[in-house]
Amino acid sequence: MSGLQGVRLLLLWGSACLWLPGLAQGALVISGDHEAPQETRGAARSLQKRSTNEAKVEVYSVKVDCTVTSRFAHTVMTSKARNKANIPQEIFFEMELPKTAFIANFSMEIDGQVYVGEVKEKEKAKKQYEKAVSSGQTAGLVKASGRKMEKFSVSVNIAAESNVTFILTYEELLQRKLGQYEILTRVKPKQRVQDFQIVTNIYEPQGISYVEAHATFLSNELLPLVEKVVTDNKAHISFSPTMEEQRKCPDCDGTLIDGDFVIKYDVNRAKSLGDIQIVNGYFVHFFAPPDLPRVPKNVVFVIDRSGSMSGRKIQQTRQALLAILKDLHEEDHFALIPFDSYVEFWRKSLTKATKENVAEAMTYVRGIRDRGSTNMNDALLRGAEMLVKDRQEKKLPERSVDMIILLTDGMPDGGRSQLPIIQENMRSAIGGNMSLFCLGFGNDVDYSFLDVMSKQNKGVARRIFEGSDADIQLQGFYEEVANPLLSEVDLRYPENTVDFLTTNHYSQLFNGSEIVVAGRLMENDLDNFMVEVFGQGFEEDFRVQGQASAVDWDVIYPDEEYIFGDFTERLWAYLTIQQLLEKSKSGAPDEKTNATAKALEMSLKYSFVTPLTSMVVTKPETEDGTDSPLIADKLTEEQRQQAERVSYRYLPPSYSYQAPPTYFVDGDPHFMIELPDRDDALCFNINDMPGTIFNLVRDPEQGILVNGETIGDKKIPPDGKINTYFWRFGIIHQTLGVRLEVSTQDISVLQGSKRVKLLWSGTASFKGPNMDLLLTKDRSLTVTLKDSVKFVVLLHKVWKKHPYHRDYLGFYTLDSHLLSPSVHGLLGQFYHGIEYEVSDLRPGEVPEKPDATMYVKGQELNVTRGWQRDFRRDVKNGENVPCWFIHSNGTGLIDGEAADYIVSGLFKTV
Repeated sequence: MSGLQGVRLLLLWGSACLWLPGLAQGALVISGDHEAPQETRGAARSLQKRSTNEAKVEVYSVKVDCTVTSRFAHTVMTSKARNKANIPQEIFFEMELPKTAFIANFSMEIDGQVYVGEVKEKEKAKKQYEKAVSSGQTAGLVKASGRKMEKFSVSVNIAAESNVTFILTYEELLQRKLGQYEILTRVKPKQRVQDFQIVTNIYEPQGISYVEAHATFLSNELLPLVEKVVTDNKAHISFSPTMEEQRKCPDCDGTLIDGDFVIKYDVNRAKSLGDIQIVNGYFVHFFAPPDLPRVPKNVVFVIDRSGSMSGRKIQQTRQALLAILKDLHEEDHFALIPFDSYVEFWRKSLTKATKENVAEAMTYVRGIRDRGSTNMNDALLRGAEMLVKDRQEKKLPERSVDMIILLTDGMPDGGRSQLPIIQENMRSAIGGNMSLFCLGFGNDVDYSFLDVMSKQNKGVARRIFEGSDADIQLQGFYEEVANPLLSEVDLRYPENTVDFLTTNHYSQLFNGSEIVVAGRLMENDLDNFMVEVFGQGFEEDFRVQGQASAVDWDVIYPDEEYIFGDFTERLWAYLTIQQLLEKSKSGAPDEKTNATAKALEMSLKYSFVTPLTSMVVTKPETEDGTDSPLIADKLTEEQRQQAERVSYRYLPPSYSYQAPPTYFVDGDPHFMIELPDRDDALCFNINDMPGTIFNLVRDPEQGILVNGETIGDKKIPPDGKINTYFWRFGIIHQTLGVRLEVSTQDISVLQGSKRVKLLWSGTASFKGPNMDLLLTKDRSLTVTLKDSVKFVVLLHKVWKKHPYHRDYLGFYTLDSHLLSPSVHGLLGQFYHGIEYEVSDLRPGEVPEKPDATMYVKGQELNVTRGWQRDFRRDVKNGENVPCWFIHSNGTGLIDGEAADYIVSGLFKTV
């Protein structure tokens, strides 16, 4: 629906090197005088005007340039657009970047003048944001975007025949998971671009073991366009299709560039000490020794089976547990503790993972059913006590790793007041002797509570997103921790030579992961120093030491103009801030305060947008004397979750300008009410006998009437369901003396004494004193009534020899706000808005289409999230538009019943 929202152009793309309403605490805001001149408002906000102007905004360059140096990724996104129209236009710049990244800079160049961002303390920036919002200026919003990404959105009004350049820079340390690093670039340009480039250069002095590149949108024809050049310690990957190569199909103008471009790689690991790099007075140590035997693990699965886990959640939990049990190694030990109001044990102590025991456990898992409440406290304590008891009784291997994996979707019994008690109970019971991993399923769980409790007990928390792949997510997390290699790992460096060291003690090192430690050298001219690593392995203690020396980058990369020479310092700063932010949540009270203050200080020093800072770009004062700040914030995981919790309540966004909605009926017949002010849509279907005539629009004050007649399939299909479509529309404007009959065969126009007949097989333009017509051959008819509403009728032609289907029409209403308050009809009743709220999202019959409860017109309806096709841009295929589907012919949403809108003739009101 983005193409409907204002005179603007969406530049959609993102890189990783839910649709959500915006929250004030996480906003990328552009505010100021973005009003278009008076002549572009009002009726000019129609789709036709927008489409015309949109074509006059040219996006001529989209570039993603990513440089990865020793796992530290520096990404620059640049987009350039030109307003070719003779009026100002609003341009939207939207991009997606990883939630683990910190924005380092954002700038805009408008008419040769550059506006550069400055990182400020969040509270100071917030005052500017509130000032901008309170003055009624427009605002773009930062939103979470799925599981890994965040979407940033900026709008700016560009003068006629002017250019604008947007540049976003962000940085992150790539994490090694399951033996590889991943660089994800999300690209959604929405149109073909003259200069489109994705370029990634990877510099790894250790040597690169492999590089893979693929994309979700790559066809066999596009695959050769991915250029990959790999040497021992450098990789260059690029993708730069021409305008023609971007074309979606030979006969259409859309782009096929829509999806994820993914690069995966790993480095050589010949040394057990790891790789140490010293550059410009800072060092970084990467530790992931090769060929270590795995350490046996003792894992207790604590499984929430309370009533809220009913349906798909408990089913997916069972599926994931069955797969996990299969992957246990025979030397592992495991236990199963399902809980609801009561805590249940499969067996009273941990069991060795023999084939027989695993088979019995799988039978038990298949019988787990949801019931009762959420006695999480007792379940976790029983799990910790079981591990402690079995360890004391020497039932577990001496050299093995103890862990608890909790899966829950809700709040523990006792509510929020119970959370600190459970955290303290677990910290006391575990006593630093085991790890607690918490998996939070869905949005009802208190993720912050799980996150802190995990960090307090040498573990991590992970969100499991509701969806058809939730069981895959559970298995994926388990795979990350399934194979411990070392425990109690210490990385040591000479005293009095290093300060400001990041965390250098880790409870575990898992296969496929990597430990990273960075610090500052106290002597800048230090060429080498001794490094030691200690850990507990499977059969014996692990100990290795060696000399580290500075890397001469000019020797390793003699032909490169190295533009990222301070990467070790920025990597150190990034890692330090991340760890300080964690400590500010889970540390002791004094630690929290000190960690927060230090993280803020470093965020400001290194110009990182973190949860403690915001980036502000201030443009010159506008004519009314107000400045126009742009503010970029960073979402925390808790804010992302909160956004998702309210996403189905459809609270109105905080910005003032909203594009007018569009209403249409197209298909079977499917009615769509588009609501851009809520970034949402409602839809319903009408099922009746072929030949039924419905009133769609009736405005007695203006004398406007629109009726539509349905037609059925040629014969009854094998499934017995007759599909009906609109094949004929009657349109009357009594005041203007206009009468049209539009069918799948032809168009008849009667205006005064003049009668005109047009055929779909030709293109025609008709301009009269009270009405304009624009006919596009075999495609569309646009009807513009003087000083009033505009209608668009689309023709859908079906293969003549199709055994069932016939040609049919779609009907779209534009500029509906120009009609009177008394307008009604199946579509007309929604022209002046509809108030509703959606909550209680739950699994539906189809995994991809959840159900929810809608409160509308004093009624409570069961609705389903689905899709309807909007065919205005692509008559043949259409675009999928998400909407809430109201069942039973729209009952509860429409006034009265569908039968109340049946009329006796194409130009009748009753």
